[in-house]
Amino acid sequence: MPEYQATMVKAYNGALVLADILLVISKILYYICESVYKFFVPPEEKSVAGEIVLITGTGHGIGKELALRYASLGATVVCWDVNQEANEETVNEIKKNGVTAAYAYQCDVSKRENVLNVAERVKKEVGDVTVLVNNAGIMPCHTFLDHTSDEITRIFDINVLAHFWMLQAFLPSMIEKNHGHVVALSSLAGLGGLPNLVPYCASKFAVRGLMESISEELRITSKGKSLIKFTTIYPYMVDTGLCKKPKMKFPNAMPLVLPGQAASQIIQAQRREYRERSVPPHWLSINSTIRLFPDNAIHCLVDFCDTGVDADWS
Repeated sequence: MPEYQATMVKAYNGALVLADILLVISKILYYICESVYKFFVPPEEKSVAGEIVLITGTGHGIGKELALRYASLGATVVCWDVNQEANEETVNEIKKNGVTAAYAYQCDVSKRENVLNVAERVKKEVGDVTVLVNNAGIMPCHTFLDHTSDEITRIFDINVLAHFWMLQAFLPSMIEKNHGHVVALSSLAGLGGLPNLVPYCASKFAVRGLMESISEELRITSKGKSLIKFTTIYPYMVDTGLCKKPKMKFPNAMPLVLPGQAASQIIQAQRREYRERSVPPHWLSINSTIRLFPDNAIHCLVDFCDTGVDADWS
């Protein structure tokens, strides 16, 4: 009898494992079908009216365009930049369009204490931030051995560590209310390495890792109940002045992205709650497909396209 019971127990446990496997497979198939459906029928863009949107690097380029467009959608916009004069110009431009809910704060996001102090001011003077857009970044373009140690440190201070300080400042209130959205700008250089951009590429790879892990950590610790969204953006070269010497073999097929175009696609990705999005959108799929090729095939394709940046010493 004990032997018979042991056999029955093993059979029962085996049936449970098989049932779990079939359940996982059915869920995977469901989510694949759901993803295909959403590809052809994109989700509606959620409203950002009334949200408090904080954007870093709003003095120029993508950050400025993001601020203008979020304000036009009815959001309260909080603009952060180390350049106070340029930042004030962005806010003044917003207010000229009839929007009063726009605020300018000077902050060096690479300095943790500065971030936490200014964040406290924002909370008291404006309210709890519900949409955080970590946009600020720098992109020196040299060969690796020509980068100074100070320059490499500065790249990581602004492009990576600033994201940590911003999350430490604003994520707790989002968790408390179970409401919020974090958007981080990585880069196509955060999906594949490029010459003359070694520290920059490394910093943008780090942003991707940060966003994936913080999102997963929150999902697990909340047992799937967290409503906070995370969106990572991978822009192609944007015409903001950061990329001083772009190299393009086929400029008509692969032109620089305009800041306004990039801002529109970033906001769309946030409002549709995409987890990842490239600008333009097709680059993410192209990168994923190319990664399946053998290394030599990838090198052949990269050499043919001959696109990237030349070293800049200005």
